[in-house]
Amino acid sequence: MKNITITMDEDVARWAKVQAAKMDMSLSRMLGQTLLEQMQTDQGYDQAMNHFFSRPLRPLRDAKDTYPKRESIYER
Repeated sequence: MKNITITMDEDVARWAKVQAAKMDMSLSRMLGQTLLEQMQTDQGYDQAMNHFFSRPLRPLRDAKDTYPKRESIYER
C-alpha cells in the first residue's frame, strides 16, 4: 500500500467522511475503492476497444455495388 496526502475543500471533506461512514469504511478506503473501480472501468474499455480494432476490416458493401439513392432510403 502507498500512503498519499490529498487536499480538498472543507465542505467536500466533511461530505466525504459522512459518505464513508455510511458505507462503514474509512475515507481512505472509500477513496481507494472508488479509484480502483474507475481504473478497472478504464481498463475494461481499453480492452474492448483494442479487441474491436484488432479484428480485420470488413467492407460495408461490394466495391462494384452502388450506394442506394436517398429517395429510396427515405421514401420520398
